Amino acid sequence: MAKRLAAAEKEVLVEVVRFTQKNGLKGSDGAWKDFLARNDKKFGASVSDPRKRSRDVLLGFLQTFSKDFQKYFGKLVKRQMERSAVQQYMNDFPDKVSPQQKLVQLTAEHPEYRKNYCFPSYQEGWKVLRIGEVSSLVSSTDMLAIDCEMVLCHDDTEAVVRVCVVDNNLEVKVDVLVNPSKAITDYRTQITGVSKKDLEGVTTSLVDVQKSLKRILSKGKILIGHSLYRDLCALKIDYSQVIDTAYIFKYANLPTTASASLNSLCKSVLGYSVREEGAPHNCLKDSEAAMNLVLAKLKHGFSDPIEVATSSVTESDALKLLAHRIPVNLPCQELCKVFSGSPSIDDKIDSRVRGEFYSTCILFSEIDEVEKAFEALDGQMTKDSGGRLQKHVLMKRDNGDVVGFYVRKMVYGSQPNQFEVSKKRPDPTNDAEPKKEHADGDKQKKKRKSKKHDN
Repeated sequence: MAKRLAAAEKEVLVEVVRFTQKNGLKGSDGAWKDFLARNDKKFGASVSDPRKRSRDVLLGFLQTFSKDFQKYFGKLVKRQMERSAVQQYMNDFPDKVSPQQKLVQLTAEHPEYRKNYCFPSYQEGWKVLRIGEVSSLVSSTDMLAIDCEMVLCHDDTEAVVRVCVVDNNLEVKVDVLVNPSKAITDYRTQITGVSKKDLEGVTTSLVDVQKSLKRILSKGKILIGHSLYRDLCALKIDYSQVIDTAYIFKYANLPTTASASLNSLCKSVLGYSVREEGAPHNCLKDSEAAMNLVLAKLKHGFSDPIEVATSSVTESDALKLLAHRIPVNLPCQELCKVFSGSPSIDDKIDSRVRGEFYSTCILFSEIDEVEKAFEALDGQMTKDSGGRLQKHVLMKRDNGDVVGFYVRKMVYGSQPNQFEVSKKRPDPTNDAEPKKEHADGDKQKKKRKSKKHDN
């Protein structure tokens, strides 16, 4: 593996160095910028873009890592070489490339792909699955669609409790409950449909699921899912032969980096919703929906941008504000202190933990209260990547600590009477990360007041 790393082209080494940056990895001389500061007396870390450094500098940095890491870097080099070979083959023999493989390539070209599909598969428990020979890969038409349900564990991590896989013909290949093998603090039954009783006597482990997937994904089969990287992270599987249904459609009314929920995408493309309001997820139906989206894309093209109903929310969601990126050390019961009116925490929605943060919903009894509470919040106004208004709120706790989190509207636009009530329930896993502010809070308020005055 060390030889493979030493023989790699500069472009490949650039990607490996970027991987270390993305995951905060450090060699014996520290992280990438630390290495530059210590070993380049002329430029130091001032020129930190890996593309602007020589091949020798890139290789020198990667060689400061342990043998185990260098072995893993060798796998990354091989993966990158395979991708390059696939691209070259597609350029040389376009007539031999299957429509399915073109969707794999379309997924890889999405602006969010590099960020979301950069897996920490060097960590314990991860499996890196091979994708097969290039010549058979590019002509592959076999597809499998997957979806998982996750619960919250005592260590603030998520664990898989159900996995479903269907093939091109919607025949079920896997439908299994999984024992997380660690204490569960929240089954999220309202979302997952899985209860404590359902897992009694279940012996299937994550390792068992990984073995099954490795077997059925042999010979370059294509794996499909909606925001599939989340399922792969939960499964601890690194696999690059994928089609992400969130990435293969163009949206006429969403930013480039935003994507529609599975429910709204199915409504726009297939003409039906995956689930009714308030119903728990069904990962078998969700995997079937992902496969149907790909089959529709293959049959009808959908090359023109489609419109998704960004302004439609459910009646219950119209009464909520989403609080997200809340530090895990801030109890959700304290959140209501910063809101006007008499709100409560919505205990019917799962509190989604992502590392050091979680999110939940603040529930009001009247729609007007939602608007007034959001207006009254003292915080910097921004928009998320989907265009919904949010504020960065600072809250002083009783112990004197000041904590910050975001509060986001569930509706696009500023006025509650503008949204259309529908049966769709926004997918809770598609909350966008906050973006940099495009205009200051005063300007945003003036715009809203102007709109109200015009109406």
